[in-house]
Amino acid sequence: MLPEPIARLPWRVILLVLAIACFGQVVLYSAAGGSVRPWALSQGIRFFVLLGAALTLSYVPTRIWKTGALPAYAIIVVSLLAVELLGKVSGGSQRWLDLGFIRLQPSEFMKPAIVLACARFYDLLPPGETRRFGAIWPAAVLIGLPAALVMAQPDLGTGLMICAGGATVMFLAGIPLRLFIGGGLAAAVSIPLAVNFLLHDYQRNRILIFLDPESDPLGTGYHISQSKIAIGSGGVWGKGFMQGTQSHLDYLPEGHTDFVFATMAEEWGLVGGCLLILAFMLVIRWGIEVAQASEGRFARLTAAGLASTIFFYVGINLMMVMGLAPVVGIPLPLVSFGSSAQMTVLLCLGILMSIDRENRRRARW
Repeated sequence: MLPEPIARLPWRVILLVLAIACFGQVVLYSAAGGSVRPWALSQGIRFFVLLGAALTLSYVPTRIWKTGALPAYAIIVVSLLAVELLGKVSGGSQRWLDLGFIRLQPSEFMKPAIVLACARFYDLLPPGETRRFGAIWPAAVLIGLPAALVMAQPDLGTGLMICAGGATVMFLAGIPLRLFIGGGLAAAVSIPLAVNFLLHDYQRNRILIFLDPESDPLGTGYHISQSKIAIGSGGVWGKGFMQGTQSHLDYLPEGHTDFVFATMAEEWGLVGGCLLILAFMLVIRWGIEVAQASEGRFARLTAAGLASTIFFYVGINLMMVMGLAPVVGIPLPLVSFGSSAQMTVLLCLGILMSIDRENRRRARW
């Protein structure tokens, strides 16, 4: 009954993403004390606009993504340099370009762009060269340059996301595991130096509080302490919709953004949290299935890298609100209030749907 181009959309994952986003609207509605303003309404409008953009991107052929991967990467690196020179300062960070009619955060576009760029590099590289040094240092430069520019803004969370996305593509391309183990050991050794000499004071305090969250429960450790209280007080079934106390009595800071999962878990309990995590895992599993069904090296690496990017978003945020990782400012996509993570994840889904469309077209033929 539907036109063929619409009927061939991956409705299973679209409806799953729609369900996650709608549940996010319910959580934001509750966080605002039973009002669609100031968060739920604007979040919903942005979601449907960005979902429409993602569906439009799904019609872009994979060859266009392949051709434009490195030029897009270069444009975003130039934009990051422009942020350093001309960027707008907000909240103590210099992350935005103010173009008058819109404010852009180029670092968000770099999260999918680094996956596309690394996938394109390894697609151009002969398979026999993958395990040689010439396959490592160019990718390391591709990852390190934008990560350094982003961390200088400062934005530690986004810088780590860029590194994680690029490193995932390197690993999937066939870089020897021993190099990742060696790099991990080197990073572990250099952590004390980075904490003392490279990180800003507030970033250093976040790491120290992560190691001992009870050392400053009313100061730097307040966020994570209240988050744990909110999650624990929800129990198995939760306190009920609109019945949360930590968020409604303003004990939980950022309960509509970075710590929205704690707001949700207090009212919907362990069951609600597990269902939300399951929904995200199904979306990520679909992305991995797209990668497995892809034919070319570029498509496989891109699909797997973009699915991993969504996984890092969800995994880092959940670890952060549960006290299993330092607070690095990574929101829960499609649920937290804000357009940056929402835009990035829907951009990733749009590219994944584009690759999936080509896979299904090839399978029909």
